[in-house]
Amino acid sequence: MEQLQSKEQFDKFIHGDGVVFMFSAGWCPDCVVIEPHLPEVMEQFSEFQFYKVNRDDFIDLCQELDIFGIPSFIVFKNGEEVHRFVSKDRKTKEEIVNFLQEAKGK
Repeated sequence: MEQLQSKEQFDKFIHGDGVVFMFSAGWCPDCVVIEPHLPEVMEQFSEFQFYKVNRDDFIDLCQELDIFGIPSFIVFKNGEEVHRFVSKDRKTKEEIVNFLQEAKGK
């Protein structure tokens, strides 16, 4: 999963046909638990572009998007937020798959 490098990059990427941002941090145990499952999930949902956003590097963006718990996911299509899975709770692979399945239909 490609790492987001700048706010300008974020502003550009949200205008894609389907972009998933995963907000996480290296110190987050719940984020580390789902990492091994992400390549399979990304392959299953190849219609989306996936980007990892380090919460510590983009704290202003997280505040702007109301990301107060990680890991969290937001889907954008054509510049609009279409779906979010944002909470402080640990996410399972199944929950992420269900979330992306729902996002696919939006």
